Amino acid sequence: MSDPETLSDMSAQLEARLGDVAERIRIERGELELQVAPGSILRVLEALRTDAAFRFSTLVDITAIDWPQRERRFDVVYHLLSMYRNARIRLKLAIREDETVPSVTDVHPAANWFEREVFDMYGILFTGHPDLRRILTDYGFRGHPLRKDFPTTGYTEVRYDDTVKRVVYEPVKLVQEYRQFDFMSPWEGADYILPGDEKKEAAK
Repeated sequence: MSDPETLSDMSAQLEARLGDVAERIRIERGELELQVAPGSILRVLEALRTDAAFRFSTLVDITAIDWPQRERRFDVVYHLLSMYRNARIRLKLAIREDETVPSVTDVHPAANWFEREVFDMYGILFTGHPDLRRILTDYGFRGHPLRKDFPTTGYTEVRYDDTVKRVVYEPVKLVQEYRQFDFMSPWEGADYILPGDEKKEAAK
């Protein structure tokens, strides 16, 4: 966790330098958090990387959050580290399902695979990416597994077919009725007597 004084100082500097493009600047859980518009992400990342007051030179990760009930369904989240200031910052931008996000590979080449993963898992498109294709799922995979509306069983299953001597793809077939579990502990709320409890009942 970064020093609170350093964070407060950097928050004020962010307000002074990037206040015109920042939708929100706050300190959340010991880290700076900056909300920006998609069109400003390249300018913001370049400023954070090169400005001597920040020097966030390391892109740690890019991920996303799915909020199906929101009009701007996805949050794209960037995590950056400044080893010079011993501080971290989290950038967020909110987009609709039909919107795209500029690729940041020109500012941080490490974003290449991160953006491919977000595209694969959430279906978010990054314009200007040099090679935007799936990275974790197989060729021909249908859907995006980390979207909240993706079925838990998936759409297809694979198996080795001994007849054709190769792996085949087939629609998912459930051999028994699919059940929705509420994950309640079997020791709580049970309406039956557990082994050994009959002695307790008899002693009453």
